[in-house]
Amino acid sequence: MSRFLDIATYGGGMKTNPAVLLLIGGILLIAVGAVWTLQGVGILAGSVMSGSTMWAIIGPIVAVVGIYLIVRWWRGRSKAA
Repeated sequence: MSRFLDIATYGGGMKTNPAVLLLIGGILLIAVGAVWTLQGVGILAGSVMSGSTMWAIIGPIVAVVGIYLIVRWWRGRSKAA
């Protein structure tokens, strides 16, 4: 089985390693935060969010939370090794 995706079927359901959720969640939050930031500062146009200061503030906060999740995943990975 893959070291990163430790997924096993048990009793008809899926059991996922919580560390994988930290990694996937972190990557998604960084991506969403980057898009919201770019929309907020007006670089990524075509949305009602474009040019809105609120999204220019919320985006980096969301991205930092994503970075935090990845750091937690990385530290947990190094302890397990």
